[in-house]
Amino acid sequence: MRVVVVGGGPAGLYLAILLRKTGHEVTVLERNAPDATFGWGVVFSAGTLGALRDADVPTHQAITDSFARWTAVDIRFGGKLIRAMGNDFTAIARTRLLAILQERARELGADLRFGVEVDELPEADLVVAADGANSRFRDPARFGARVRPQGGKYVWFGTDVPLDAFTFSFRETEFGLFQAHAYPFDEHLGTWIVECAEPVWRRAGLDSVTEEESIAFCERVFAEDLAGRSLLSNRSRWLDFPRVTCERWYDGNTVLIGDAAHTAHFSIGSGTKLAMEDAVALAAALERHTDLAAALAEYEGERQPVVERFQRAAGDSATYFLNTARYTGYEPLQFAVNLLTRSGRVSHANLAARDADLVRVADARFAGAAPGAVVPPPLFTPSTSARCGCPTAWWPRRGPPTRWTPRARARAWSSRPPRCARRAGSARTRRWSTTRGRSWPTRCAARAACSACG
Repeated sequence: MRVVVVGGGPAGLYLAILLRKTGHEVTVLERNAPDATFGWGVVFSAGTLGALRDADVPTHQAITDSFARWTAVDIRFGGKLIRAMGNDFTAIARTRLLAILQERARELGADLRFGVEVDELPEADLVVAADGANSRFRDPARFGARVRPQGGKYVWFGTDVPLDAFTFSFRETEFGLFQAHAYPFDEHLGTWIVECAEPVWRRAGLDSVTEEESIAFCERVFAEDLAGRSLLSNRSRWLDFPRVTCERWYDGNTVLIGDAAHTAHFSIGSGTKLAMEDAVALAAALERHTDLAAALAEYEGERQPVVERFQRAAGDSATYFLNTARYTGYEPLQFAVNLLTRSGRVSHANLAARDADLVRVADARFAGAAPGAVVPPPLFTPSTSARCGCPTAWWPRRGPPTRWTPRARARAWSSRPPRCARRAGSARTRRWSTTRGRSWPTRCAARAACSACG
C-alpha cells in the first residue's frame, strides 16, 4: 500500500518506521528543515517506553540511551521546598528524538522530504495527517473537529539551570501569580515553561512586549529559582493552549494521528506519548486488516477512549493551574499534596505507594496527630465540632463526590475541620465559604444526643 504522511514530527516519523517494517511504501512530507523544531524537551513515562520497545527495539534503544531520568518532583511554594519521591520520569531533547526517528526511517527505506509545502491532500492509498494541532487537513465538516483555548497563557523556554527533579515553582508578583513547570532533558539543559492566568498576563503588560522583554521579565520573576542562570528562547512566544477534539478520526482514505486528532494540556506531559502510541495502534490495525476501512475503524475505536481519558485528566490539570491563586492560602505541604493529585490520575493511594513518608506526614497533619503517626486517609478521618466536641462526618449530607474534581480534592485535603450544622454564622464558617466558594453543612454523627447540634 502506498502511504503519504503529511508532517514529520514524532507521530509521522514513527508511523513511517512501523509501516516500512511491514512492507508499505511510505513518503513523509514535512514543511520545515530536518533539524528545525520548536520546543525543548519531551517527557515519557515507563508505560510508553514499554509500548515503544515492543513496536521497534532499535528505536527504543536509541531513545533510551539519550534519556535524562529522575524520580523526584519538587514544589517550591511559600518559601518552602517540598520534594515528592517515587516518580518515574524520563525526558529527551526534541531535536535528538527527531534525529533518531529520521535516521531509523531512512534506514528502513522511507522517503523523507523536507521543505515541502502541502496545500492539497496528495494522491495515495492512505493519507495520514500528522501535521500537528494547527493541521491544514483537519476539516471540521469531515472530522467533527473543535479547537478552543484551554488553561492560562504560557510560554516555552529552555534553561541551563542544572535540574535534578521535575520542578514546580510559584511566585507572587504585584500583577498576580506566575508558575513555572521545569524539567531536565539532558545533562546541560532543561525545559522551563512559564504560565499565568490571562488577567495576570495583561496586568503585567506581557501582551505588548518583545520576545527579549518577555525573557527579561520571566528571569526577574524566577530569579531565585534560576540562581543567576538564563532562560533560552526558541521562538518563545506567549500562547493559548489549543484543546483539539475530533468526533471522527478518519474519513475515506484520510486519517488523523497525534496532535492533528487530539491534544492534551502540557501540564500532564502526555502529548508526544499519545502521538507515538497513535502510530503504534494505526500500524497494528493496518497489519491486522486487509480492508482499509476496517483497519481505520479499529484504530479509531481503540484510541479514542484512551485519549478521552487523558483529555479529561488534562482538563482537570489545566483548570487547577488556571486557578492556582485560589490555593495560595494553603500551607506548603497541603498545597503540594493538592498539586500532586490535581488531575485525578494520582490518587491518595497512588501517592502513598510512590512516597509513603510524604503521605504519612500529610495525613498526620490533616488528622491533627503527631508527625509520622499512623492515621487513616483523609476521607475516612473523623473530625470534631469545635463547638460541641461531637464527632462529625467529613462529607456533607449528599456524600462524597462521584468525580474527583480539583475542588473536591481541595476539600478532602483541607486542614480546616468541617463545621456543625448549627454554626452557620461563625467566623470559621465564613472563612470556609470564602476559600471553598461554597459552604457545606456537615451532619453531626451524634446529633440525636447533642444539645448543641440539635
